[in-house]
Amino acid sequence: MKPCFVLCLLGLLLPLALHAQPPGGDLYAITRLQKGIRSKRISSFDTTGNNNDRIEHIRPGEKRTLFQVQGAGMINHIWITIAPPPEVLNRDDLVLRMYWDGNPSPSVESPLGSFFGQGWNESYPLYSQPLTATPLQGRALTSYFVMPFAKGARIELENQSDRDVDAFYYYVDYLEMDKLPASTGRFHAWYNQQLTQTDAQEGENEWGVLGPQRENPRGERNYLFADIRGKGQFVGVNYYIHTPTPIWYGEGDDMIFIDGSARNGSTRPTLNGTGTEDYFNTSWSPKTSFQTPYFGYPRVNTQDAGFAAGWGGRTHMYRFHIVDPLYFEQSLKFTIEHGHNNVLVMDLRSVAYWYLSEATAVPAIPPKAERAFRPEITPVDVMRWREAWRQSKGNATDLWGNEQE
Repeated sequence: MKPCFVLCLLGLLLPLALHAQPPGGDLYAITRLQKGIRSKRISSFDTTGNNNDRIEHIRPGEKRTLFQVQGAGMINHIWITIAPPPEVLNRDDLVLRMYWDGNPSPSVESPLGSFFGQGWNESYPLYSQPLTATPLQGRALTSYFVMPFAKGARIELENQSDRDVDAFYYYVDYLEMDKLPASTGRFHAWYNQQLTQTDAQEGENEWGVLGPQRENPRGERNYLFADIRGKGQFVGVNYYIHTPTPIWYGEGDDMIFIDGSARNGSTRPTLNGTGTEDYFNTSWSPKTSFQTPYFGYPRVNTQDAGFAAGWGGRTHMYRFHIVDPLYFEQSLKFTIEHGHNNVLVMDLRSVAYWYLSEATAVPAIPPKAERAFRPEITPVDVMRWREAWRQSKGNATDLWGNEQE
């Protein structure tokens, strides 16, 4: 009986084993037909059939609803372009907000340019998997982040600038669904900024140039990418660094606290990094721009104010955890040092992206006046520093610049 049973079992399983299974990969996945899903779009097209396919004259202080639907679905594509160009209209004076499931508070709130990877109202190419800025000159802004909702969704734009938005063109493509799949998260994005401060006693003591450095094992005074409560996964960040100093800015370690992590009885990071450029998958003080689907440096200064290329001035970097999300059950706090032990004064800005089990409110972003960009350091500023230093040395006429006491 036993051999017969085994043979019968093999006879049942063999056809299943021999049955061809579809290979993996996105190009194979798109061959699988779906049920209960319909592609939909809301755009700025001219409903009269003419070619005036845009929203015109969004006044200063005005809010416009770009997208509003009921029921369940997923936004899977957003495309935007604007007139006038960035040199006339600051794209970070336009604030993007997204609301899910009837929540009265936004789960996304960010200046438009920063959300799409355009720092300091500059216009440059961005080629990542979830976000792009493409020709002409980075003025076409695209998102492929999937943004699910079960009970409706709304996207709003507020013009906080002092002039009209002459023309606003956009697509929002989405999937209309009978019901979301189980365990589908809600998309969140939040803009933060900070003018960091050094320690009054230690000063800007990077690399120990002013004496012994202190330690920072718990991430006190770190810059904050996100402080999240709930169950979810962190999926990326655009990070904009503007530093006025000529020394390397990237000694700051990433420190990530998951589910109230504790070690040795005191709160310490769950994940400890080794340096800013290391977290962004680069090394040895990168000096050139480059881009990949998941990480890159789309904007790197070249030789501002005589600083070493890639060091002083403005640098934009991104990392998206598409294949390696950071998972958490209760909370995630993502921080990063500004210089080793937070010794450097820098103007830091970021937009972080994550999914949560439900739509929650993100903190309000700073008002327009506080979001103003700081000017770049120029050779004239360096000469003024030298003159102030020379006067502090008694106005000697032959000072070189690195004399010690």
